[in-house]
Amino acid sequence: MKKQQGFSIVMAIFILVVLGLLGGYMVRMSGVQLATFNQALLGARAYQAARAGIEWAMARINNGGNCADVNAQTAMSFSGLEGFSVSLNCTSQSFSEADQNPTVFRINALSQFGAYASSDYVARRIEIAIVN
Repeated sequence: MKKQQGFSIVMAIFILVVLGLLGGYMVRMSGVQLATFNQALLGARAYQAARAGIEWAMARINNGGNCADVNAQTAMSFSGLEGFSVSLNCTSQSFSEADQNPTVFRINALSQFGAYASSDYVARRIEIAIVN
């Protein structure tokens, strides 16, 4: 009788284990890539929501409004950006320069999505200063 070696089954098991580990790694990396993409997309949307709030406040001030009008606005939401809330804060300071009395308005917009401790939470803050 001829003695059997059995070395090919060891190699086959080794190859299957390595391919299984490689497949698991690829699935995990795909999940991380998807989560990173989703966070980047939410961040861009939060920025746009904050920018929309800033532009709303600028339009309000440029049309004769003041900081009291902007601060009276409760949390804003915009169509197309569901789930995002924007809160505005405005301060003003008047100056006297030669024969002019300009007022500097500082507008701060904070856009948030999700709960603070959740994995999908994102926030963006924009601050501008305009002279009127």
